[in-house]
Amino acid sequence: MAKRTLTLVIVSVVLYTLLVACGGTDTADGGSVGNAKRGEELYKQTVIGSMAAPGCITCHSLDPGKVLIGPSHAGLATKAETAIPGMSAQDYLKESIIEPDAHLVDGFSVGIMYQNYAKDLKESEINDLVAFLLTLK
Repeated sequence: MAKRTLTLVIVSVVLYTLLVACGGTDTADGGSVGNAKRGEELYKQTVIGSMAAPGCITCHSLDPGKVLIGPSHAGLATKAETAIPGMSAQDYLKESIIEPDAHLVDGFSVGIMYQNYAKDLKESEINDLVAFLLTLK
């Protein structure tokens, strides 16, 4: 019985290690943000998702103050931490992707951002993008 228990413990540790390595970043509330590396790869593609939606880099710069079509994402994670009182940066960023007009940056109009990421991207892809955006301090 002890040998079987030890085997189960070892298998559990190996599976957990693989899950962490392939999975994502855990958040304080226990949810999964996603994988920042995969999110960065998605962010930098010119088209993403099942319907060839415009990639983030098409409209957003990572250079401070550089506006393409949408606002620069330089320092976005830091801004997201305090954008909406009581809302986490993770929730703010995710909502900004799936409901693009929910949080408009001053100087930018309703409908300027592609509206169908919630339909065109998998949940895991959205989570990966959020994980990457959270690295933009």
